[in-house]
Amino acid sequence: QVQLVESGGGLVQAGGSLRLSCAASGLMFGSYIMGWYRQAPGKQRELVATISTFGSTNYADSVKGRFTISGDNAKKTVSLQMNSLKPEDSAVYYCAFIQGTYYWGQGTQVTVSS
Repeated sequence: QVQLVESGGGLVQAGGSLRLSCAASGLMFGSYIMGWYRQAPGKQRELVATISTFGSTNYADSVKGRFTISGDNAKKTVSLQMNSLKPEDSAVYYCAFIQGTYYWGQGTQVTVSS
């Protein structure tokens, strides 16, 4: 079983920055993907960014150029640096660990005021 602990998030004004971090623990062998998804009220959970153990990254078009994902395989951590935040980035952000199935963190609220 994989456990994910998230940190970061909060309230920021439009144009500001926030950093999210997530640490994974439990039984993990082989390659995997870690990343972030988000869910705004009344909307489906959507991909924000992911990174594989090989360093391959994937970003939603809406965050490209503004968000940067990074990972540390040795520590089993992933971070998301979010710059130039917009009100539409407001959502609950979930850390994800993907290895055959999805494991989710508890979620952290990001609110961007206009």
